[in-house]
Amino acid sequence: MTMNKQEILNTINTKITEKIQYFENLIAETRASNNDTKSSMGDKYETGREMLQQEINNLQRQLNETLNQQSVLQKITADPSEKVQNGALVKTNKGIFYVSASLGEIVWENQKIMTVSAESPLVKMMYGKKAGESFTINTVQQNIETIW
Repeated sequence: MTMNKQEILNTINTKITEKIQYFENLIAETRASNNDTKSSMGDKYETGREMLQQEINNLQRQLNETLNQQSVLQKITADPSEKVQNGALVKTNKGIFYVSASLGEIVWENQKIMTVSAESPLVKMMYGKKAGESFTINTVQQNIETIW
């Protein structure tokens, strides 16, 4: 089985770009509805506006997180890896993991690939290991079969 890391990286970058656009649009829509509730009716609308402002703050935090993930991704190349590190595509007996940004599962050519950050407990357990080595996380042993 061959893996095209550049295509997989492109898929991840597309997904993160879509996520950023989603949050930016949601923030813009929420701000617009916040402006719509400004009224001369008085304090009754203050609570609603405050709730909308909290929602905007929450969306802004999620957008900032996603932007941070994007900046991590920009440092990743599709170069082959010999050991588990940032940018490594790792196949274990339990699945395929791409050490990049934590975006959840992507599907590439009918293969499920879990995107995980270098900060995740899973990656911390296998960091620096090479194909043929194994590690244990949550009492489950995994064997590293291939690293691209």
